[in-house]
Amino acid sequence: MYLTPVQTLGMILAVAAGTQLTRWLPFWLFPEHKKPPAVVTYLGHVLPPACMGLLVVYCLKDVTWLSGAHGAPELIAILAVAALHRWKGNVLLSIAGGTALYMFLVQAVFA
Repeated sequence: MYLTPVQTLGMILAVAAGTQLTRWLPFWLFPEHKKPPAVVTYLGHVLPPACMGLLVVYCLKDVTWLSGAHGAPELIAILAVAALHRWKGNVLLSIAGGTALYMFLVQAVFA
């Protein structure tokens, strides 16, 4: 598909405007000197753990518990992530450490 220069410019401007709108909108809706609504504060406390739970369930949805390694690499990696995060409190370290351990387990230990 070939776009004319005007169409290309229009597409770039539309994407840039959409990106900027999503960046500025929270600051316009909830200025620094005003307290956010209770529902926004509530969602700020509830959504992060809910998202983490959803990711864990999504990661475990295709594990075959009754054959192969019986989910051992996944469970070991999850425990490692939880332990690393409890120990250091660093999200990136927890994710990287758990991922590295999981990859080692599935490629070297449970291969």
